[in-house]
Amino acid sequence: MITEPEIRAHLVEVSHRLHREGFVAATDGNLSVRLPGDLVLVTRSAVPKNEVTEEDIVKIDLTGRVLSGSGRPSSELAVHLAAYRVRPDVRAVIHAHPVTCVAFSLSGLSLAGCLLPEVVLDLGTIPTAEYATPGTERAAEVVARELRTASAVVMDRHGSITVGRDLDEAYNRLERMEHAARITHLAMQLGPVRKLSPAELEELLARKRARGELAGVENCNSCGACLVGELRRA
Repeated sequence: MITEPEIRAHLVEVSHRLHREGFVAATDGNLSVRLPGDLVLVTRSAVPKNEVTEEDIVKIDLTGRVLSGSGRPSSELAVHLAAYRVRPDVRAVIHAHPVTCVAFSLSGLSLAGCLLPEVVLDLGTIPTAEYATPGTERAAEVVARELRTASAVVMDRHGSITVGRDLDEAYNRLERMEHAARITHLAMQLGPVRKLSPAELEELLARKRARGELAGVENCNSCGACLVGELRRA
């Protein structure tokens, strides 16, 4: 089992990677990992992600009470805590500002349509949570509502939330959703974008079921072809 010092070191490494890969700018973004015993390690507020050190990681409980560390926990702490409440399977949360995903939301365009098989297999669908002032309980509520059936969510006019069973999975889902957004943007410039057909979607879902994973229970309302939603382990 990975130790707490190793998790702290990995939080620092992924923080730097987020900045290096352009997923955040300046002090934007935040990361957290859930520990055994309902404890959480989270990056503190107002630190550029390329400058994060282990001293910038705060330990809290699921009520947000600070147990150790200096400074204030991330301003988006409520979103992290809400994610852990609605998704017991989640052990890591990343909030970032992926440029293409945010641009789609500014244009009123959704990434929920099922276009790429790898996105359907890993993420299911990518919903956009309605706008709410960042850092508020309302923002946590609207994101948590989407996280019940999704593992990657665009926050309207603001950023994204990705979750996973560990920090690497949450990061890889962020990378995948931004990559999908870039492909979709390019395709829209070339001509009409073709969605996966119901038959193609059903074949992908069959693969998920064969791996012991289930489709979500809510329709994403993008095309009405299937109940894709979040595809996660039973």
